Amino acid sequence: MEGKKTVRAAERALDILLCFTQEPELSLTDVARMTELNKSTVYRLLATLEEKGFLIRDAKTEKYRLGFRVWELSANLSQTDDPAVLFLPEMERLRDQVEETVSLYIRDGMERIRIQAVESTQTIRRVAPLGARMPLSVGASSKVLVAYADPAVQKMVLSDPSWPDNVDKDQYIRQLDEIRNRGYATSFEEREAGTSAIAAPVLDRSGNIMAALSISGPVSRFTMERMQEVIPKLLESTHRMRKMAKK
Repeated sequence: MEGKKTVRAAERALDILLCFTQEPELSLTDVARMTELNKSTVYRLLATLEEKGFLIRDAKTEKYRLGFRVWELSANLSQTDDPAVLFLPEMERLRDQVEETVSLYIRDGMERIRIQAVESTQTIRRVAPLGARMPLSVGASSKVLVAYADPAVQKMVLSDPSWPDNVDKDQYIRQLDEIRNRGYATSFEEREAGTSAIAAPVLDRSGNIMAALSISGPVSRFTMERMQEVIPKLLESTHRMRKMAKK
């Protein structure tokens, strides 16, 4: 019984930390609302996380923000085999060539996560927050991650009970075949109004998909004609990334 209580407390503490992926600063009331926990429980967990250095409390505003312990942990992720670090220079080179936002996504269960992004320097640009989670049913990067996944993963995604009713599965499957044949995917306002994107797979040396590399921008500027112009640059970048991969 004691072990179960310990696990539950750990889960609640982690849920509190995950709240800070949505907002940089939160009050006790904010955290209680977001986690649906009572304030006394949240207060005790916040105090523990603050004591351990995972959170910092502003004495004036009484709001909390992530502490230095979080950055210490994240620093250990920044090794040469971390795609978000390893591929960043190539992403910056691609951004400078196409002048649009470049993002890197990986699949995590039934979602994709943006693990790296280099924003366009243009005034009107696609803003790409890191850590954002998106469904696998829509978007160029989602379709690339599914198209190049193992058959078992594809079956899992397509049989997901949460699959949106407005996305036709048969059409989606046909798109996966087309993506594998041509090596990239496109999307126009599929997930977000006013935004278009193109994505291609980043494969390791064994031919397994590591991530999806995308270029996105305002649909008024990043048109199909413009996409056709940048496809060779996108594919060149994914080819260079594959050479960087260790496996």
